[in-house]
Amino acid sequence: MLLVIGAEALRWSRAAHAAARPSMGSVGPAARATLTELSHTHIPAPQGMPSAHASALTPLAGDGMLAFWWAGSRESGPDVKVFASRWRNGAWSAPWVVASRESLGKELGFGVRRIGNPVAWTDRSGKVHVYVVATGLGGWAAARIAHIVSNDSGATFTVRRVLPTSPLFNTSALVRTSPVALSDGGWWLPVYFEIGNKYPMLMAFDADGNPTSLARIGHSTSTLQPAIVPVSATEVRALMRDDGEQERVQHASSRDGGASWEDLPALELPNKSTSVAAIRLTSGQFLMLHNHIAAGGSDRNLLRLSISSDMRTWHTVTDIAKGPAGDEFSYPTMQQVGNELHITYTWQRQNIAHHRYKITLGESI
Repeated sequence: MLLVIGAEALRWSRAAHAAARPSMGSVGPAARATLTELSHTHIPAPQGMPSAHASALTPLAGDGMLAFWWAGSRESGPDVKVFASRWRNGAWSAPWVVASRESLGKELGFGVRRIGNPVAWTDRSGKVHVYVVATGLGGWAAARIAHIVSNDSGATFTVRRVLPTSPLFNTSALVRTSPVALSDGGWWLPVYFEIGNKYPMLMAFDADGNPTSLARIGHSTSTLQPAIVPVSATEVRALMRDDGEQERVQHASSRDGGASWEDLPALELPNKSTSVAAIRLTSGQFLMLHNHIAAGGSDRNLLRLSISSDMRTWHTVTDIAKGPAGDEFSYPTMQQVGNELHITYTWQRQNIAHHRYKITLGESI
C-alpha cells in the first residue's frame, strides 16, 4: 500500500494536464431528435464461446463500422479472446479473432493471464486503434492497457505499446468507454484506475496515436468508467459509474479543454456500479444509455436510453431492453453514423445485441 500511495503521489505531482480542443464535428443548430427503431438483432457469436461482454463500436469510411468485444467460456477464463465483426450493407459479418492471451503475451514480452474490455478508435488516416485490458499477475486491479493497431480496417493487428499510465509499472489502468475526437486530429481516451481508490482519467493522443498527457477527472475516489462528451470547443462533461454510497450517475465538468475538472452534483438517475454510455448527436442533443432500477428490479435488468439538452435534466426515450430481476443488459455503447444511431450492449452475458435507429430532426430547441 505504501508503494501504491507513493507512486500515485509521484504521478500527480508531475502530471502535466494540457488543454485540448474537442472536435465538435458536424453539430448543427439545436433541434429535437426523434428515434425510430429500424432493426434489432445479435452480432454473430464465435462458436464454442458461451460468454460475451463489453462491446465497442468504431465507424469506418462510408457507412461501415466495426464491433469489438470479448468472448470465452467465462469472464477471466483462459480461453477469452477479443473478437471483431464488420457492419456492411445492413448486416454483421462472421466474427474473427483480434487478440488473445497468447498473441498479446508474445508481443508484449510478459505472460498475460487474462484479457478484458476492448475500446476502439478509427483515426483520420483510417487506422483502427484498439485498447485492450490485459493482466499478468493478480486481478483487474493489476491490469495494463495494450494498444494495438490495424492498417487494413481491422483485418490484422500489431501491438504498438503498453500505455504509460502509472509509475507503478503501468498497472491498475483499464478502459471501457469510447474515445473522443480532438480538433487537431488526435483523440482522448477515457481511462480509470482501481487499486483501492477508484477514479477516472483522460489520456490525450496526438494525430499519430502517441500519448501526450494524462489528466485525472475530478477528486472522487469511488467513480470509474467515464463517458466523455464535448459541450463546446472548451467545455467537456463526464458521466461516470458510481462505486460509492450515492448509487447515482456521477457527473464532472471541465471548462478548459480537459486540463482541470470540477465535480458536479450527481444526476437524479440511479446507478448501482454499472457502466454508462453517452454521445452528442449532430442535432445538438445528448443521449445516454444507462441501467435504470425499477421497483422489484435489479441493477442491470433494465437498459434505458435517455435524452437531454443540457446534460443535467434527462428524459426517457425508450427502454432498450428489460427483463425480470437477475437478467443482465449492460455495458452499452453507441455511435451515430449519418442519420442512424447504432447501439450495442451485453445481452445476458451470452451475446452482443445490436439495435439500429433512424434519427429524424424536428423543430428547433
